[in-house]
This record gives sequence, C-alpha cells and structure tokens, in this order.
Amino acid sequence: MRKQHIYNNPKAFNFQFSIFNFQFSIFNFQLPKVFNFQFSIFNLPKFSIFNFQFSILGLFLLLTACQRAQVPTQYTQSDALPSIYPDYIGVTVPVNIAPLAFQYVGQVDDAVARFSAADEQIVCQGEAQNTRSSAATNKPHFQFKPDIDDWHTLCQAAKGKAIQVEVYTQKAGQWTRTKPFNIYVAADSIDPYISYRLISPSYVTYEELTINQRCLENYQEGVIYDNMLCGDEVNGQCINCHNYQAYNPEHFQFHARQKNGGTLIAYDGKLTKVNLKTDSTISAGVYPAWHPFLKLIAYSTNTTMQSFHTTDLNKIEVLDSQSDLIAYDLEHNEVTTVDNEPNEFEIFPHWSPDGKWLYYCSAHFEYENDTISTSEAIKRSKEIKYNIYRKSFDLTTHQFGPRELVFDAVALDKSATLPRVSPDGKRLLFTLGGWGCFHIWHRDADLWTIDLATLQAQPLTGANSDNVESYHSWSSNGKWIIFSSRRTDGVFTRPFIAYIQPNGNASKPFELPSADPDYHRQLMKSYNIPEFMRGPVNIKPQDFAAALKKDAQQATYVQKLR
Repeated sequence: MRKQHIYNNPKAFNFQFSIFNFQFSIFNFQLPKVFNFQFSIFNLPKFSIFNFQFSILGLFLLLTACQRAQVPTQYTQSDALPSIYPDYIGVTVPVNIAPLAFQYVGQVDDAVARFSAADEQIVCQGEAQNTRSSAATNKPHFQFKPDIDDWHTLCQAAKGKAIQVEVYTQKAGQWTRTKPFNIYVAADSIDPYISYRLISPSYVTYEELTINQRCLENYQEGVIYDNMLCGDEVNGQCINCHNYQAYNPEHFQFHARQKNGGTLIAYDGKLTKVNLKTDSTISAGVYPAWHPFLKLIAYSTNTTMQSFHTTDLNKIEVLDSQSDLIAYDLEHNEVTTVDNEPNEFEIFPHWSPDGKWLYYCSAHFEYENDTISTSEAIKRSKEIKYNIYRKSFDLTTHQFGPRELVFDAVALDKSATLPRVSPDGKRLLFTLGGWGCFHIWHRDADLWTIDLATLQAQPLTGANSDNVESYHSWSSNGKWIIFSSRRTDGVFTRPFIAYIQPNGNASKPFELPSADPDYHRQLMKSYNIPEFMRGPVNIKPQDFAAALKKDAQQATYVQKLR
C-alpha cells in the first residue's frame, strides 16, 4: 500500500474566516470581513484573521466535514500532456534536488496533482495564484508545491527510476486527467550549492548586482557579496568573474572594477586584495582559472569594450581589442605571461583536472595598419573568430609548453569559447557561435563537446535550444552541467541543469527549481556564470567589503614562475 502525503489548499475547504461578515460553511452564517489574520490547524492551510498565526487543536473536529485534497475518482482521460511551467516533463533530476514545484498554465476552476513512485505518493491540491502570465485572462494558475521532506523521500523511492506525475483539472464541474508524465531520478547526486551573479540585462544599471549562492537541495539563497556595499552614487563599482579552486568555497576569488578595484582572493579564511596590473601586462586579471591543487591562478588580460546594434537581433556586442594570458603565483605574489603572441587574442583559460594542461581560446586578428584600434575591432567584429588551444604544464618546473590546436572552429566559419574539461578528463564542453567571444549575447550560441581521446566534436543536442546557451560548468562528479540560457523569453538568462549520460549525450535540461513556480517569470535580473560548489561561502559580505576598501597588494612581474 502506498504511503500518501496530502497537501491541501484553503480553497479546497470552501472555508473563510474573519470578523463581521465572514463565511463559515459549517455554521452557515455570514458577517462582513473587516480584519485579516491567520491560524493553522496541524498541517492545514492558513486562514485570515488579524495577521498572525496560532494552532488550535480543538477546532480539528470542526473540520472533519471539510474536503481533503484527493485525486478525483470520476474524470475524462485526455491524450494531451499538461501545459506546465517550468517545463519539467520528461526531465532527469539528481536524487538530492529541491522539489520541482510547477504551475498548470491554463484556464481551469480547480486542479490536483499526484506524484508517485514505488510505495510513496504525494497528492497536492492546486493553489490558485494570480501570476504574471495569467494576468491577461484574469484567471489564476494553479500551483503544486510538494513538501521538501516528503519530496526527498519520494526521490529516494524513485532513485534510478522515475516519479510519475498526474495532473487533474476541473472546468465547469467536469474533471479531466491529462496524460501522465515522468520525472526521471538519477542515482547520481549533484553538488549541494551553486553561485552566480544576479544582474539586470541592461547597459547602465550594472552597479546594482550581487554574487549569490543557492542550495540546490532546498530553496535557500544568500548573498556572498553585494556590489553596493562599496559603491555610491558618484563612485560606482562592478564585481565579476567569481571562481573556485576544485569546487572549494574556501578557495574563492572575484574582481572589483572602478572604485576600490582589485582582485579579492579568499584562501582558507584569509582575504587578500591584489593588483595584477603591471607595466608588462595589458590589464589586471580578467577571466580566471584556478589550478586544481597548486596555489596558482591563470587569467586573461583584456582591453574590453561594448558596441550596440540597431537592427541586429543580437543587441549588444562585447569584444576585445587585445588580450593575453597570464599566471599568478599566490604564494610568492608573482605574475608572469603565459601567451602573448602577436596578432592573437588569447582568452578563457581553463585547467585540466590533473593540472597538466591549460586550455584556452585564441583568435587571429591583424589590424590594417598594424596599430591597435578599438573602432576597427568593432567594425570588423564578425571577423574575430576563436579556436581552442592548449599548453602543457610541467608540475615540477611550472613551465608551459608550446600551444597545440584542439578544435579548429575557424575552419567551420565559427567561433569557440569557454572550454571546460570534465572532472574525469575525457570531455571538453564549450560554446560555439558565429563570431566573437561573448556568446551570452548571441542567439545562435550552442553547447558542444569534444572527445579528448579522438578530438571529435559534436553539438550537445539534448541541451540546446533555439536561443542562447553559454556560461556552462561541470558538477564535481561530472554527471551534471549547469548553464545559462535565454530559452524562456529571449531576454533573461536562467540557470538550466542537464544530466550527462554515459554516452556523452545530455538529457532534457530542467530550470533551476524555485519555491514559487512563477518566480523566474517575475524576476527582472539575469543569472550570470553559474558555478557548482561543494558547500557555501561562509565569509560575510561585510568582510569582503572591508577587504576591498583596503589598499591592494601589488603583484610583481617575473619572466617565469618559480
């Protein structure tokens, strides 16, 4: 016999409570509604009375006649799948993921959902909510929000198998059972935390941004650092490029630009602010890559600019007029050049998990008069196309070898960016687009993979959409990827997670779950650079701000690493 967990909605009780004009169906009298407060009975929903909550054991008997959330026994069967948001139909999820709350998108009068696996089931009464997408019809959408503890029990029962989801809708007194769908539960877990920047998708309000962290096992979200802690109305600041060493939240870095600028590095509880700009480098460090176990970070150094399109669907272009690669030795506070070939724009370093290879991208670009010109780079931006290269790294001498071509995107008249090697060292994940290095703004950008044993490349078809996919990273066990996509509305990037099957293909991605299924339709910010973490960053935002307000430690340029 299945164990059943019931979740009710106040609507299911047909029960309203207030003072002077309230409806109470059991006693059948009415008084006018004046006050609004809440009480709860065991796990029953909240009712309005005076804006506070209390529990009354004795009233339980009064509610025995009230309707409980239950699956209808008489209904019409439909062959159509339900229209839901987020789209969790047929997705594969980790066994430790937070509940996949969703809403039925359609005009109905009532709704019930049943989640079942093995001898466990959860029955959820739909909660009627006026959402952003339901405003046009003035009819609420019904949301289903399984309890976290019961959801995790259900996922354990479905481990390696599937949760069946049945959605029942009622309209004009008639119930309909839509075609059931599965949520597949992998036996593989996922790292418990991710971090990302939350930033408005505009071009002038970038100062109002944060680096946040979110627990994937529940809905808890916290701020790692708030950009406004150091900025003001006159002197602004921008933070970017958060990165970790081997998923370790105690080995963490990010950059601050403009006011209080510098690279802030957290290492085992110690905060150090560093200035990586020297007379021998183009800029301070930009795109970072921690060595998997050495106290060493590779960076690109860039002269970066923006341009804007008036007729192109890709409204903004972010590009470089020059860029090189450097490496920073944390222990000795020394920086050296890794690659600065003439007529090459090197960018996006990334280490192999064994620490013996540094992967990166480079574009060959020759200025007409052999003089760096930002206006020429903007004018010829669609000519700038990047290949993927790598350099060997000697773990004893700390010296780099010559560059080797890994993927020739230019031969395909394409541009490859953001190489990321899987934790087992077998595959490389990257973004392929038409041109340039900032594919997060390019609608044609897709995820691709390379088999590093054969160097054969192919699109990661299961994960791609007809809009942007970029800013991807691997989970620490190599079973999952997370990436940013604009597939939902073409404007805001949202985090999507996909399971990587043993053959290297991706299962259908699922959107980051939220306690409120409509949350991402209301959030007016984009998720930028989602990264997996083994745990949370425990340093307070105020401590990061205090460290940023101090003078930076100047790095010393050297010809080679020690």
